[in-house]
Amino acid sequence: MKHVLISGASVAGPALAHWLRRHGFSPTVVERAPAPRPGGQAIDLRGAARTVVERMGLLDQVRAAHTGVRGMANVDSSGRRVVEFPSDALGDSGGAIAELEILRGDLVGLLVGAAQHGVEYLYGDSVTSLTEHATGVEVTFERAGRRTFDLVVGADGLHSNVRALAFGPESEFVTDLGYQLSIFGLNAPDSLEDWQLMHNLPAANGVGGRMASLYPTPGGARGYLYFAAPPMPRTDVTGQKQRVADAFAGAGWEVPHLLRGMWAAEDFFTDRAAKVHVDGWSRGRVVLLGDAAFGGSVGMGTSMALVGAYVLAGELAAARGDHRVAFARYEAALGDYVRENQQPLPGGTRAFLPASAFGIRLRNGVTRAMLAGPWRKLVTGGMQEKSEAVELRDYGVVV
Repeated sequence: MKHVLISGASVAGPALAHWLRRHGFSPTVVERAPAPRPGGQAIDLRGAARTVVERMGLLDQVRAAHTGVRGMANVDSSGRRVVEFPSDALGDSGGAIAELEILRGDLVGLLVGAAQHGVEYLYGDSVTSLTEHATGVEVTFERAGRRTFDLVVGADGLHSNVRALAFGPESEFVTDLGYQLSIFGLNAPDSLEDWQLMHNLPAANGVGGRMASLYPTPGGARGYLYFAAPPMPRTDVTGQKQRVADAFAGAGWEVPHLLRGMWAAEDFFTDRAAKVHVDGWSRGRVVLLGDAAFGGSVGMGTSMALVGAYVLAGELAAARGDHRVAFARYEAALGDYVRENQQPLPGGTRAFLPASAFGIRLRNGVTRAMLAGPWRKLVTGGMQEKSEAVELRDYGVVV
């Protein structure tokens, strides 16, 4: 059981390749993109995931790449801060923004760099079929032809190709949460400084509650636009941008700046907010990891992917490659941790995207009151404790 194919080279895939190689396995990573994907949103490293990164020997490098953001603030249309949420208000991992944040592209670069020696990468390719036999899985690639692996791991995200091939259609596992999100890079306005700013808007333009946000990054910013609406029709990037622009037409604050940046952005990304639930993360010799298995948490997706990669590789090593034993132990070790961290924040989507001006004022007032009192941890549903609610065994390493 030494030859393992990993589909996906974002966070979970390279992290798993790193740990498998250190346990003496021979991983191959296939990624549809032609190279590691840059950009993306700022992501938190919380709780047990910090321990995993430290055991990888990457914690100092991650800290050096920290975005420098000190907290999150809700602002009104004039830019006045109506709620402030410092990154250390609820411990190093319990806030809306964790004490340690890094841009997704920067973290991917570090993980891929740590998973080079003894790891094969197939960029610009993807899996088209999986056929399991008694001694392995025959895999057909779009470009690389046909090969056989002992095990296959789907670490290919919310819309996992491996999950579709081995488990069934996406509709059986993915629940739409009712809103669209868009992310892109742009120039930072002078007012941004070192806080993420968020501005809620009530329903208008045929969509529900909306939220615009600016996140400072070295040399620029990331723009975030969210709005409650049914899924967008399938269209090209220009059509997607037009749908977002229509949803925010006429909005104030920094929204015009955000929309100008969106139209110019070459790294524009949009998708539905969704939650993944799979009964049993493995089928024979195929297993799921990260968002493909348990996507849809609030602020814990990256952390769960890193912890999951560590545990999956460790259990495979501890079981001496017996995938049936290892997969069962992997799911048993992470089950409660995942279920806790997939719980929505108090108030759910309605609190995140209030549909009326009164709802926005009410949400802000309740948040201020909670942050000022002894029950402040309830603002994020006890995320500090949940982020640490998993035992990380010391599996040892071969190399």
